[in-house]
Amino acid sequence: MNRGRAELGALVGACRAAGVTDLLVLHETRGRPDGLTVSHLPHGPTAHFTLSGAVLRQEVGGLGGAPLAAPHLLLLRLDSTLGKRVGTILKHLFPVPRPDSRRVVTFANEDDVILVRWVGTILKHLFPVPRPDSRRVVTFANEDDVILVRNHVYRRRGRTVELEEVGPRFQLRPYLIRLGTLEQGDAADVEWRWHPYTATAPKRRLLSAT
Repeated sequence: MNRGRAELGALVGACRAAGVTDLLVLHETRGRPDGLTVSHLPHGPTAHFTLSGAVLRQEVGGLGGAPLAAPHLLLLRLDSTLGKRVGTILKHLFPVPRPDSRRVVTFANEDDVILVRWVGTILKHLFPVPRPDSRRVVTFANEDDVILVRNHVYRRRGRTVELEEVGPRFQLRPYLIRLGTLEQGDAADVEWRWHPYTATAPKRRLLSAT
């Protein structure tokens, strides 16, 4: 929905009253998305990401449209304490998939940037647990602290499995996690903040344990 002139407090209150579990706010500059905020309701946390490399569903090609089925989730190289936290937040954005789902979503960490492709502890909790026979896959893959997100569906042909990307795809880099919800702003405690200007920042790996 277009937020328009709605205040954040009123928007969050309406979401709580309607039983909404997560509020996502997409930020853009000159029509291009460049930021994403994920606020888990009713009590938080709220995660802030820079967003880059967005390719819309119609630009990917493939099947011509993404299935509506809830996906399986793949979380790759998000094994540090922070990586698990971010993965949990993303996972809980997705509902439980149906048995015949063929959709796959990928969140891949690359240089502390999360690459998102539509092909399962903050990002991870955006999605519920998938059913075993779902054919939809969402991947969150960490490559050098960049999370790649991909969305695929898969088909079995004899003994082989084929993946087809259905989009959208994008990359995420987390820079702030607060314990409260979005409308609390600076009043909410900071759980983690990216410090890019420290001497060790270029050498550290935040989302992976190694």
